[in-house]
Amino acid sequence: MKVTVLQENLARGLGIVSRAVSPRSTLPVLANVLIASDEGRLRLSATNLELGITTWIPARIEDEGSTTVPARTFSDLVNTLPGDQVQLTLDTSTQTLNFRSGASTNDIKCIDAQEFPPLTVPDMDGAIQLNVVDFKEMIHQVVFAASTDEARPVLMGVLVTVTGDKIVMASADGFRLSVRKATLSAPVAEPFNAIIPSRALSELARIAGDSNETISMVVPKGRGQVIFRVKDAELVSQLIEGTFPDYEQIIPRSYKSRTLVSTASLLKASKQAEIFAREGTNVARLEIKVAANEMEPSEVEISAHSEETGSNETIVEATVDGIGLLIAFNVKFLREVLEIIKTPNVAIETSAANAPGVIRPVGDDDFTHVIMPMHLG
Repeated sequence: MKVTVLQENLARGLGIVSRAVSPRSTLPVLANVLIASDEGRLRLSATNLELGITTWIPARIEDEGSTTVPARTFSDLVNTLPGDQVQLTLDTSTQTLNFRSGASTNDIKCIDAQEFPPLTVPDMDGAIQLNVVDFKEMIHQVVFAASTDEARPVLMGVLVTVTGDKIVMASADGFRLSVRKATLSAPVAEPFNAIIPSRALSELARIAGDSNETISMVVPKGRGQVIFRVKDAELVSQLIEGTFPDYEQIIPRSYKSRTLVSTASLLKASKQAEIFAREGTNVARLEIKVAANEMEPSEVEISAHSEETGSNETIVEATVDGIGLLIAFNVKFLREVLEIIKTPNVAIETSAANAPGVIRPVGDDDFTHVIMPMHLG
């Protein structure tokens, strides 16, 4: 193999695939990145057997070939090279990759490409087409609420349900639930649902960038995998097996108090409360106060208290439809959902101190977030 490639393209490609490298594996080859000539381009691939990422970068191929290079060593070296051409030459007899750039010459011990796990060759027929910007927003609005507890693997994923021209993504960790809906540009022939690891979706959002292109998504029957293709990159992930909870049962159907408040003001107040709440149990109290007459504004008082640090109270003007109420939430959860809401105002729907609260962006019916209350104490 003899290949010439620009340093910036090689560094960018390694940055895309390196997050799928397995840092702790009994198979040494999984700590490596596969590099291979592929129809006039250089293909870079990495996998940890659950997640695989491939990208293609422009290159001048003089001799075809492939090998696997230790990911960390290769990335660290490439990032220190001057920003010009890099020449890669493989000695197949010793599996040593020589690469030169400017005055720098390096030899890296590699592992034969034959030892790398075989990569899925996807059939993208019938793939769902998703706009990159829209799908990234959907991902950001659900992955943060997925569980990180390996004891309940099904909650470490995002349930994706596609029916007709509708796609719904839902995540939950037992304390909160995020549901985001959208309309596809074209209906699917067959409905399906799949639980996709939240980490795989986060990586997809990262490698998709901010382009206005489309992401192709396909779930091949009987393979237990989902495949995404965007620009010059491809991501393959194992699906999570199991039954996702019936989250529709968790969403309250009615409320006794609907509070409209500025998203930015509530977010700022939540961040201030979190400084004090994090010293204890992360509890912030929200007291919804209905104005005594129409001349005065209603308000929400957000407060947090810590034995070590002190206490904090912030009052935010609000419009309240219904009763006044005192309820407590995990303020970190409250802050995280407010950070991903883009509308100027947000609605908080509550019924009682011990009943779930519902948070919705005002003017956007596609996103619903349910947050469980905490004991007022």
